[in-house]
Amino acid sequence: MQEQFLAFDVGGTTIKYALVDKQQTITNRGSVSTDHNRDGAILTQLTRITQQMLSQQLLAGIGVSTAGIVGEDGEIKYAGPTIPNYQGTPIKAHLQSASHLPVDVVNDVDAALLGETVAGQAVHATSVYCVALGTGIGGAFAINGQLYSGAHGNANSIGYTSYHESDQTTYEQRAATLSLQSMVEPYGISVIEAFEQARNNQQPALTIIQNWCDNVAAGLANVLLILDPEVLILGGAVAKQSDFLVSLLTQSLSKFVPDGLLNTVVRASALSNDAQIYGAIAHFLK
Repeated sequence: MQEQFLAFDVGGTTIKYALVDKQQTITNRGSVSTDHNRDGAILTQLTRITQQMLSQQLLAGIGVSTAGIVGEDGEIKYAGPTIPNYQGTPIKAHLQSASHLPVDVVNDVDAALLGETVAGQAVHATSVYCVALGTGIGGAFAINGQLYSGAHGNANSIGYTSYHESDQTTYEQRAATLSLQSMVEPYGISVIEAFEQARNNQQPALTIIQNWCDNVAAGLANVLLILDPEVLILGGAVAKQSDFLVSLLTQSLSKFVPDGLLNTVVRASALSNDAQIYGAIAHFLK
């Protein structure tokens, strides 16, 4: 019988979970509400689901992908306002005590990157940078399969970079998909509709998308020039725009990176929400 691992993906509103075996087959998918982490609901749900799975079959390990900065001890070191009262939550210690199994806890963008190295667009890459484009912007970097998080665990906090004093905005405030949404809303269309129209060369959608890609590229150019990764993975829901997004963003990057220095291969994630599921247990799959 294949060893089974329980993988969690903790977001602001939903906890997704599944079983994954050594052959990377995903089964027993499910999801529950975080209930805004009221009265420690996230840890309660993680424990309840773990015990439920253990009552049904043997598990070899548990992996948790989660929003927030994760300390070396598997505790939430820092969490933004999207998950109230989450900072200080001892996920690893609590689940280890409840399950008597090895537990690995990783930041969700780190997990997305690890998922791509296990089963996605960066399986054979030696250096990979992953940027998650969503309501905010997060980054992750790995060399030879090893995450680099900096001396204090705060590396790749790309969303907070490039602060403009003139309008008091950070990189993510100008380039996250939330910013794109605000650009298209006056025209009565959604982000998805804007991309559909842009694909058909319709204005003003095409110009809006191109301008947004310029904003995204302005920040990513710094990453490429400083780290020079072999592969850059675009994550988040917008990655579903696939080759169209990659093409536009590559064009934008050429404006910010000198000729001859744009050698990184840009790819959109093909794993969607499964990237974090695979990444949560990547430690066990390798």
